[in-house]
Amino acid sequence: MYEYRKLTPEQRVELVKERLAKGFPPHSPPHPVQDAQFYHITVGCFEHQARINTQERRHQILDLIFDKFISDGIEIDAWVILPNHYHLLVRNINTLRLSTLFRFIHGPLSRQWNLEDNITGKVWCSFSDRAIRSERHYYTTINYIHYNPVKHGWAKSPYDWSASSVHWYLEYQGREWLRSTWVEYPVKDYGKGWDD
Repeated sequence: MYEYRKLTPEQRVELVKERLAKGFPPHSPPHPVQDAQFYHITVGCFEHQARINTQERRHQILDLIFDKFISDGIEIDAWVILPNHYHLLVRNINTLRLSTLFRFIHGPLSRQWNLEDNITGKVWCSFSDRAIRSERHYYTTINYIHYNPVKHGWAKSPYDWSASSVHWYLEYQGREWLRSTWVEYPVKDYGKGWDD
């Protein structure tokens, strides 16, 4: 989306034509795979503004996500909530229901946070989803999610970030499991052909 704004009008028209030819929506993220068991979901704040900028807000949205997703039969295997975006690794989702669930979560929060911040405007972008294709993809995604606060400079260690499932894994799987998973499924090449 941010690259789109840097394109010339002619390049924008060409890009939209290419997307439509592939059956994608003209501007929002496509959701081509709708029958996978697991999905990596990413939701960003509009223009990557840090609107989830307090620990209280991060835990508020996490509580809403768990409430809405679990009541819809969706299981959440990993999560991290950052100031300007969040990631979820989920299973048992009906991809057609995701937009509705996110409206139930994001709508009230947008209003509340705009009132608290004394501003108006859009808070969220569309979500993107990626079907998990293998065991390697699954565990690398868990590591990617847990490492995200470090990757973006919000923490020095994944354990320093409270709005993350790394603490759940630490408690129930143990530090040794987290270390061995990190070694076996490193994130260094995440997104560059490892899930083929």
